[in-house]
Amino acid sequence: MSGSLRVLIAEDEYLCLMGIRSSLRSLGHRVIAEASNGRHAVDQALEKKPDLIIMDINMDDMDGIEAIRRVNEQMLIPSIIVTGYCEDDLVKRATNAGVFAYLVKPVDADDLKSAIEVAMARFEEFKQLKEELHGLEQALEARKYIERAKGILMDRQNLREAEAMRRLQEMSMKSNKRMVEVAKEIIDADNLLRN
Repeated sequence: MSGSLRVLIAEDEYLCLMGIRSSLRSLGHRVIAEASNGRHAVDQALEKKPDLIIMDINMDDMDGIEAIRRVNEQMLIPSIIVTGYCEDDLVKRATNAGVFAYLVKPVDADDLKSAIEVAMARFEEFKQLKEELHGLEQALEARKYIERAKGILMDRQNLREAEAMRRLQEMSMKSNKRMVEVAKEIIDADNLLRN
């Protein structure tokens, strides 16, 4: 991991908050916001858009896991849960909410450094997978239009599949448009003719 991160700390125990703040500063990171309850943590996260959230589970009016879930509904920010409890159901809830690392108190600078590196690496992998999935979804959507347009050309012009595909490619090159754009135009024109 490289560079200084802008961090939000949500912790209701003042001494613990001070310790985490001190550890973060010694690691070269900058604390841009602090919150002592879940609702304030959500508000601060959405307003300040930190690079990382470090959140305690047990806080007033909304626990840390619920706060992270609510933040992740709006925008995905890597997060680390810090807690005095290591119960299986809490770990499972945290994972389902989108937490990237889980630390049990007391936390020292070395623990925090490792958790930050893991959380940020997992977050980068997640972003990359999300981008790949989006690219695949777009390719599949484009393929559907192209196949439909190809079918229209085959029916209307009595072409075989390879000839229809070649015709689509030629139309794309001549019009200097992507093939999916040409396919959409063919589908729109066909819909007009049918109506």
